Amino acid sequence: MNERLLPWTGSEDKPCYLIGDGDGYVSRVADQVEGVQLGMAGSLLDHTAELLSGEGLTKEELHYLVRRLIESLREIKRIAESRGARLAGATAERPIVET
Repeated sequence: MNERLLPWTGSEDKPCYLIGDGDGYVSRVADQVEGVQLGMAGSLLDHTAELLSGEGLTKEELHYLVRRLIESLREIKRIAESRGARLAGATAERPIVET
């Protein structure tokens, strides 16, 4: 059994974890959510580059853009932490074989 940090939070913005083998319905939903979040992050980066290459942004536009970048970075950080923990767990479960 493995523990997985899910790409969403629970009540009071606390982390949600899934205990299981990683093959169930919730794992598949989490994979889909992560895929959407990664895709949206890429789109946001492209949009940001486009906005910054044009005429000056208003203070309000810049504030809105920075808030979205913060949200996206927070999501990507959670995905990286989740995947890193699963990789570390998979490595720990494998027997060490010296050649």
